[in-house]
Amino acid sequence: MPKDLRAGQEIYWQVLGEGPRRAVAIHCSLAHSGAWKGVAEELRGTLAITAFDLPGHGQSADWDGRGDFVTLTAQIAASFMDGPVDLIGHSVGGVAALQLAFAVPEMVRTLTLIEPVLFAAARGFPEWDEHLAEMAAYQRALETGDRSAAAREFTRVWGTGVEWESLSPRSRSYTEERIHLISAGNPANVDDAGGILQPGALESLSVPVMLIRGENSPSIIWRISEEIAARLPDVGVADVQGAGHMLPITHPSQVAGLIEVNLSRG
Repeated sequence: MPKDLRAGQEIYWQVLGEGPRRAVAIHCSLAHSGAWKGVAEELRGTLAITAFDLPGHGQSADWDGRGDFVTLTAQIAASFMDGPVDLIGHSVGGVAALQLAFAVPEMVRTLTLIEPVLFAAARGFPEWDEHLAEMAAYQRALETGDRSAAAREFTRVWGTGVEWESLSPRSRSYTEERIHLISAGNPANVDDAGGILQPGALESLSVPVMLIRGENSPSIIWRISEEIAARLPDVGVADVQGAGHMLPITHPSQVAGLIEVNLSRG
């Protein structure tokens, strides 16, 4: 599959599925475009999904550290949209997808958000404090430069549920090499640099939105999705039983089914 310049970045991308409807999918931090393969296989006859590796991920070039990482991701996604698409985003990809939906609403047929990590939406609620406590060991490891410990602690909270020691050496190495990119999303995720939570912003988004979350995900995910959903004019919220944050990988059939429900609304 091709690798070319997108928003000034060398980006690898692929098309998954052969359906008549075009979609663009944005993966989470520390993953790559292949994370969508299970979901895409379930929707093979419905969607042709363009999935790309975020800067610094997969086969894309390293991020040069310039600009806002999430806004850059949204700009890269926009480069694949030459007509209306079904837009899908997971985790930080969900925040980028929201930014993009505000920027070009006429190009978004439906919007599916899988656990968008817009932490700013939970600020001031008990779940915010729970999140800080849950991430304290990760933060300490990151500050002391212990990339292995930081990757292990981050994966403990936000991974697939597989123990760190049970992951392959390749998977552990991939995560350790990119763990610094988690904080690259902080301006958008923690400080709402994209202005998603500004008065009237979410209320103006008229496209059909589906918010998907895992039953076993960190409590802050529940709070984020509730705060976002309360302000959207056309939204559905669905929980996937037995799933955690990485549900596109661990529960692709259920996620695909919910995406399909949202497609029917668009």
